Amino acid sequence: MNKKIKYYYRQRVLISLLEEFGGRLNNLDFQKYLFLFTETCQNGRSYEFVPFKYGCFSFQSYADRRKLVELGVLKGGDAWEIEDGVTFRTTLKSDDRIKIQQFHQKYRAIKGHDLVREVYTQYPYFALRSEIKSKVLSNKELAQIEAAKPLFEKPCLFSIGYEGRSFENYLNALIKNDIRIVIDVRKNPLSRKYGFSKKTLSETLTKLDIRYQHFPELGIRSEKRQSLKSQDDYNRLFDEFEKTVLTYNAASIRRLFDIFTRFERIALTCFEADVCMCHRGRVAQALETLPEWTYNVKHI
Repeated sequence: MNKKIKYYYRQRVLISLLEEFGGRLNNLDFQKYLFLFTETCQNGRSYEFVPFKYGCFSFQSYADRRKLVELGVLKGGDAWEIEDGVTFRTTLKSDDRIKIQQFHQKYRAIKGHDLVREVYTQYPYFALRSEIKSKVLSNKELAQIEAAKPLFEKPCLFSIGYEGRSFENYLNALIKNDIRIVIDVRKNPLSRKYGFSKKTLSETLTKLDIRYQHFPELGIRSEKRQSLKSQDDYNRLFDEFEKTVLTYNAASIRRLFDIFTRFERIALTCFEADVCMCHRGRVAQALETLPEWTYNVKHI
């Protein structure tokens, strides 16, 4: 371990958990152990998860894995494996070291399909998209998984900001609201926060069977936001946005409405958590003013 490099505490927890299990685990087992540890042993979770191909999956953990391989902490390859001589256990808080030891004692004998079944039966939501659930669960258990699936019949327009959210928290909000396409209304869809730049966001949504479309013409240039201090400042900016951008791009609003009628549950997305401080609220209002609009709008 290079002591000059500052590692995130979550990364130290991840490596220490892997250490406790002998320093090497296959991808499937390690994701399940990491999930169960965060769920049962942590109040403030180091990692969050979404339902994916083999159950619970943390995109952030894999981003950290790539970085830790680059730093020489983990070996590359098809498994989670610590490089020789690397140890992080002594850098953890004593309570966390004890929790990891106790967790290992409880789960060390459970692996493979038995471990998958343990997770799926306790946390059925995370098995929703699993491609292997029929191999490890009974018909009765599969029915419980199906019952956890969020289904909505009514069309609804959503808006969602990623400020203050982890990538997985954001993705779960989309999944749990049965959102079928995300409409990105940022002018420049770049972010220093993992997961929210256009390439990563669009590719991840595709993996989750959620479509992505970018409407840059409905964005606001970043320099216009530099001096905003109060709600009045925001309101003045959005009033100008309505008179200029939305007026000039009426065709885009119409195209957005056509997408809505096709997919029925869509989400406008941008950065700000509070819709009152984000122009996506005015984009939603522009849709609501259309004569054909009879649908609900929900900000999540």
